[in-house]
Amino acid sequence: MGNTTKELADEYRRLGGRRVAVIDDNLGSSRDWDGDTPEAGRFWIENIAILSDRERRDVETYLPSLNDESDEPASNLRG
Repeated sequence: MGNTTKELADEYRRLGGRRVAVIDDNLGSSRDWDGDTPEAGRFWIENIAILSDRERRDVETYLPSLNDESDEPASNLRG
């Protein structure tokens, strides 16, 4: 894979992606309550949804976290 998980998350956000990370009991997922732009939705399907569960969770850790209202990526919480 040519892109790192952070680069994938950054590009998705740059395209208008609005998913947020949901981290609960060390299990991660993402939610899309606000709807992506068409470009971000297409990017998610073509580049992120096809990843293994582990790789997709890694990407999701770089999205803003539902648990953190500061809009900082969840990865900053890893310490």
